[in-house]
Amino acid sequence: MKNSVLALAVAAALAAPLAAQADTILYGSARVSVDYNDEDNIGNDFDGDANWDVINDASRLGVMGSEDLGGGLSGVYQYEFGVDVTEGGNFQGNRPKFVGLKGSFGTLTLGTQESPYYHVASVVDVFNTDKSFGATAWLGGSFNGFDINVSSNRATGAGALFRLENSLYYTTPDFKGFSAEAMLVMNGAENDVQGYSNGIDIWNIALKYNYGPFFAGASYIQLDGDSRVDLGDDSTLDLDMDQWILGLGYTGGPFSVGFIYEKGTMNENGLLRGFRFEDVRLYPGDDAQNWYLTGQYAFGNNTVRAAYGQLDTGIDGDDKIDNYLVGYQYNFSKRTSLWVEYIGRGADTLYYGDQNAVSIGTRVDF
Repeated sequence: MKNSVLALAVAAALAAPLAAQADTILYGSARVSVDYNDEDNIGNDFDGDANWDVINDASRLGVMGSEDLGGGLSGVYQYEFGVDVTEGGNFQGNRPKFVGLKGSFGTLTLGTQESPYYHVASVVDVFNTDKSFGATAWLGGSFNGFDINVSSNRATGAGALFRLENSLYYTTPDFKGFSAEAMLVMNGAENDVQGYSNGIDIWNIALKYNYGPFFAGASYIQLDGDSRVDLGDDSTLDLDMDQWILGLGYTGGPFSVGFIYEKGTMNENGLLRGFRFEDVRLYPGDDAQNWYLTGQYAFGNNTVRAAYGQLDTGIDGDDKIDNYLVGYQYNFSKRTSLWVEYIGRGADTLYYGDQNAVSIGTRVDF
C-alpha cells in the first residue's frame, strides 16, 4: 500500500509541471548531410582541393507556447537553440528567442527574431542544404551594424537578416490575406560606445498578401548609421545604408514557384555591400542587386526542386555571380526525409570563384 501511495505521489509530482505547461510545445529538426565541395574562394587566390565532410545543416531545438490571459489576450514566447549534431557547439546561435503579447490588435514581441525582410525572401528558401541560400544567393547577409571590425579593415557585422537581435516586432492581424510587419532594432549601449549608429539602429517594414495559392510581398530595411565613420588615414565609411526586396509566390496543388528581386547596400560583407578593398581602405561602390527563381514539384513521396539566380555585387570589374541548384527529396513520412542536392556557382569576383557541391542528407522534424 505504501508503495502504491508513493508511486501515485511521484506520478502526481511529475504530471503537475506538465499540466501547468500544457500550452508549451517542444520541437526540433535534426538535419545532417555528407557534402562534396569543390570551391574557389577569396578572389580565386585560394583554390583548395575538393573535399568531403559531414555537415550540420542548421539543426535546431526549441520550445514555444502561449498562455490565455482572458479577453482575447495571450502571452506568447519562443526559445530556440542551434544544435550542431556533428561537432558540438550546441545551444548557440542567434535563433529566435522572444516573448510578447497577442490579441485583436496583432502581435507585439521583444527579443531575437526573424526579420520582415526574410519573411518576404523566404519564398525562395526551399532547399535543405545550408549552402543553398547563402551570401552569393541573396543580399540578406550578416550585417546588423553592431560589430564593424575597422581594425582589420573589414566592414562585416554580426547577426543576419534571417534574425536580428535586440529587436521589437509588431505584426498586424490578417485582413483577408493582407498583413503588415514592422521591426525596430535597438542596441544603444553598444553603439554609444562605438559611436557609429543613431537612435533606432535598424528599422524594417514589410507588406504581404498571402491568400489561397498566391503570395506577394515587399520589404524595406534601413541601417540608420552615421554617414561618415572615421577609419583613420583620412578614410571614412558610410553606414547610412538601406535595401529593399520584392517577392512573389504561387502554390497550386503539387507545383510551387517563388521569385525575388532585391537591391541595396545593406548586405553580407564588404564585397556584397559594394565596398572595395584597395590600399587597405574601403571605398563605396554602386548598389548591389539580385534576382532568384525557384520551382518545385511533388509527386507521391517525391519532390524535385530547381533554382537559378544572378547576383551583381555592384563593384566595377566584378563579373555577375550565377547560382544554379537542383535537388531531389524522398519523404519517408511527414517528418522524415532524404535529400540529394547539387549547388553550382559561376563567379569571378573579389571574394568568390566557381563552386560545385553535392549534398546528400537526411532530416527528421519533431
